[in-house]
Amino acid sequence: MTLLKKFFKQQDFGLVKGFNGGVSFGGPPAMTAWCYLRDGVLIDTCTRHLKNPLLACLAQEKIDTVVITHHHEDHSGNAGPIRRAFTIPVYAHPYTVTKLSTPFSIKPYQHLIWGKAATVDALPYGDTIHGRTLSFKPIHTPGHSKDHTVYLEEANGILFSGDLFLGERIKFFRADECFEEQIASLRHVLTFDFAHVFCAHRPTLGKGKEALARKLDFLLNFYGTVKDLRTGGLGTRAIIRRLDKKEDRFVKYFTLNNACFAHMVRSAVALADKE
Repeated sequence: MTLLKKFFKQQDFGLVKGFNGGVSFGGPPAMTAWCYLRDGVLIDTCTRHLKNPLLACLAQEKIDTVVITHHHEDHSGNAGPIRRAFTIPVYAHPYTVTKLSTPFSIKPYQHLIWGKAATVDALPYGDTIHGRTLSFKPIHTPGHSKDHTVYLEEANGILFSGDLFLGERIKFFRADECFEEQIASLRHVLTFDFAHVFCAHRPTLGKGKEALARKLDFLLNFYGTVKDLRTGGLGTRAIIRRLDKKEDRFVKYFTLNNACFAHMVRSAVALADKE
């Protein structure tokens, strides 16, 4: 008997159709991942654990193209199976293309929650991704990962944001996240016009741009606090102890320190030292 229970649903958001999946250890599902279908373009591909229900749903849809926001397994997991099942192109940032061309290692918790992404022969995106009647603009937004890209459907003000948003108040960073790049990417994206943010983990409709702006304000305020403490002579460990509210403990231990509050502080300190 398996300890994991699979969770999958599809939801119609009006202009966009969403597919959401994850696994549960008996209670609510752990961090689920969304992928979205708009005008024949599928943005991200959910987790490998949910391959079969996702492919079954997509077989009932009109899908012409896949775009990937970044290589992380909860976004790229089924790009290969989808490409092979429907004989359609997959587009992504050049770094994503390289990462997905061969198997890449992931940590035990990532295997458990999302599963290992299948390889796929993807193509680098150009200036525009064409749907059936609409266009999608790829915008490179590094910070969460070096290849992170969002896709803007300008005609209707829809931003498919991957992991750029996640929430207005972030409690931890992955070990490879960059504070400086996240701030720059948020500032850049906020120069565009959009209302709806289809986050891969938390879709925010109607006032999505305002939510992204509040996340930027939160990060800037957090950085200001870290910079003041650093200027005052505190070392990185002392700053972590001063600011740590211990809200990340489950994530920290479950990921074996791959995601934790300390990484967020360290990245902010690196920016303060640079300035």
